[in-house]
Amino acid sequence: MMVERHWNQIAPGVFQRRYDPLDISVGAVLGGHGVTIIDTRNNEREAREIIDEAAAQFGLPIVAVINTHAHYDHTFGNQLFAQQGIPIYGHHRIPAHFEQFEKPRLELVRRSPELEPDMDWDGVQVTPPSHLLEQPCMLSLGGRDMRVIPLGAGHTDTDLAIHIPDAKTWFLGDIIEQSGPPMFGSGAHPMGWPGVLEFLLKHIQPGDVVVPGHGEPVDREFVIQQLHCFEQLAATLCAALQNGTAIKDIVFPAEVRALWPADFLLEAAKDAYAQLPGAQ
Repeated sequence: MMVERHWNQIAPGVFQRRYDPLDISVGAVLGGHGVTIIDTRNNEREAREIIDEAAAQFGLPIVAVINTHAHYDHTFGNQLFAQQGIPIYGHHRIPAHFEQFEKPRLELVRRSPELEPDMDWDGVQVTPPSHLLEQPCMLSLGGRDMRVIPLGAGHTDTDLAIHIPDAKTWFLGDIIEQSGPPMFGSGAHPMGWPGVLEFLLKHIQPGDVVVPGHGEPVDREFVIQQLHCFEQLAATLCAALQNGTAIKDIVFPAEVRALWPADFLLEAAKDAYAQLPGAQ
């Protein structure tokens, strides 16, 4: 996989930059008065790269940040933007998710850095968005209109869809992934995920550009294909729970196994069994 090392224009005034590690999608939406950045990466040093490279590329001030969801690789750079007085928008459940998942993981790695030696989290201050969104709204940031839609529980219960109507472009975070399979764990809701994608497909039009949390931009058909896999996954997990099947004995359809490796499916089953009615 080749990760592009520049800002790629994917629609008029809309750019994506794919950063290593983890092939993280960072968005830049240009208006007449400034740039809105979508997601902030993994730590202060990585956030500084975004700020410096956006300044060099666009020559406009950063007027806002939007978080697609709460996971560390998309939000642990928030602190640097907040220190500069830049407003950050995100799902209203991000603070609760931070307390339940991201802060404990951060504290564990600080106590035992050998567990995840590549994280570079010494200086991270977990920083929730300054503007917490509960309902869909239209934001005008830097002179550009963006519709921001809090979603139901799917990849997390903090997922946000960002639609730039005049560019026919969507940033969906990890609700859709292209360069690897969608991830479970850390607050995932595999049973709710199909409904989130069904909702989005009512709004995503043929010809729209869809930017995943990891990987290159895709189209509506790609979202439909990933939905089919999630539907099969959810149906399999629901039937297994109803039949009393142990997690280790679940047999997944071939299409599901083609998208997700066995360890991912094990994580999905653990999530679903903990969340489905009747789970112990």
